[in-house]
Amino acid sequence: MSSSRVPRHRIAPSALRLGILAIALGATGCTTPADSTPPREAVDVLITGGLVFDGHDTPGRAADVALSADRIVAVGDDLAGRYQAARTVDASGKIVAPGFIDPHTHPERYIRSADKDERRNLPWLHQGVSTVFIGIDGGGSPKVADDRAWFEANGVGTNIAAYVGFGPVRRAVLGEDARAPDESELARMRGLVAQAMCEGAFGLSTGLFYTPQSYASTDEVVALATEAARRGGIYDTHQRDESSYSMGLLGSVEEVLEIGRRAGMPVHIAHIKALGSDVHGKAADVIARIERAQVEGQKVTADQYPWLASGTALGAALLPGWAVDGGRAALLDRLDDAATAARIRTGMQANLVRRGGAEALLLTGRGWPWTGKTLAAVAREWTLDPVDAALRIITSESDRDAHRVASFNMDRRDVDTFMRQPWVLTASDGTDGHPRQYATYPEKYAQFVVRDQVISLQDYIHRATGLVATTMQLRERGFLEPGHYADVVVFDPEQFAPRATYTEPAQLSAGVDYLFVNGTAMIDQGQPAHAWAGRVLQHQPPAGTCP
Repeated sequence: MSSSRVPRHRIAPSALRLGILAIALGATGCTTPADSTPPREAVDVLITGGLVFDGHDTPGRAADVALSADRIVAVGDDLAGRYQAARTVDASGKIVAPGFIDPHTHPERYIRSADKDERRNLPWLHQGVSTVFIGIDGGGSPKVADDRAWFEANGVGTNIAAYVGFGPVRRAVLGEDARAPDESELARMRGLVAQAMCEGAFGLSTGLFYTPQSYASTDEVVALATEAARRGGIYDTHQRDESSYSMGLLGSVEEVLEIGRRAGMPVHIAHIKALGSDVHGKAADVIARIERAQVEGQKVTADQYPWLASGTALGAALLPGWAVDGGRAALLDRLDDAATAARIRTGMQANLVRRGGAEALLLTGRGWPWTGKTLAAVAREWTLDPVDAALRIITSESDRDAHRVASFNMDRRDVDTFMRQPWVLTASDGTDGHPRQYATYPEKYAQFVVRDQVISLQDYIHRATGLVATTMQLRERGFLEPGHYADVVVFDPEQFAPRATYTEPAQLSAGVDYLFVNGTAMIDQGQPAHAWAGRVLQHQPPAGTCP
């Protein structure tokens, strides 16, 4: 990964000079007698002299930004002449933008920590992220109100928006079983989704690649999605197949679109990709199908992380779905039967080929004997076949962290093609053991904006701010506009860079000088503040759809 300094000329020096000139004119221009000067309005913070991108798909401009309490008061020229600030932040030579909004995250270890300092959520703050979406991949608790109360009582550093997850809903009624619900069970599941939406969930999230969600039929998913749709929600999905595991990538995209059509709601494809050699080069086909649906009137968007390696669990990557029907105990029982174990190994071998082989799987769980080694290296060390080495890890440790793996299975041309689409947002999918948790936003900036110029700086900021807010139905966030919440990032275009790597993934990123969350400086002169300014954001269902 590149960590090189970013040349100043990349950010329109003429615009920066305009900001500097405005400050100079304000300092040296003509004055009027003191007794005729109107009093200046008091504000808490005045950010001056930066190149401001306001979250819309428009070029940056030299401007100042005024903040009071938790709101943006003004954005414009020479605000020092109109406002008296308790604090002035000199953003000369810096980029000023709305705080980034990450629509797909796994920050649970931080935001739910018993350690209050960890609940500041530093991996995201140091990337300029002020709001994170949780409950993704179908993992969100249906107890949305209880979750909100916990965060409000304990404090958190970033804003949080939550989905209700298909996984916990299904487990609450069917456990880990690979079967369809009966009529009464489906009614209970629908009720859990409806209640979560009425408590503020932004939509229904699914992870149909993962058990037990993968056991559900399309009809079952549509039934639950309809409850979210009635209350104005989004259908967010880790689709059933990003490769060739079951119905195939294109077949899976068709299912996503069908669910959205039948439920009558917008659909959002999480971490869009073509995973594995079987589907490399299929990005154009996926895009064509989505754009046809858009022309037909369907609302379809996606998000993407700027990495060539995905992150998942070793078992999810390699084990056949049928092998884990009933959970871990059932898997271990099946492995005790020689004939069944042979079938499992055969399925794992096929999945290993899909993943690019044992050399393409880097074990990333923290603090294990195999951490930082490829599955191939561990197999050689243990003098085992890679499939048997994988089974040793899966069966010897129940801790999910022990099974984390980075899977190098994407083609750069597909990544670039997806990234250029105007309906593709930026997301981290940040998970423990993968550098995307600490470095997604500076990585995309350094590699895809500055070095390779796949997208422009304007695109980069829009896809991390205003476009996310509009897509995810966030009110009064994602734009630098008077009256909106004061979520603002100031970063240095020469210093904004990733430090995390695949072998050292837990390294904080560099280059964010300030990050205001609801008007509080959570990053202040490059250092994290001891503050917990985040709030739990709530979706508002249409009138009459909730008790």
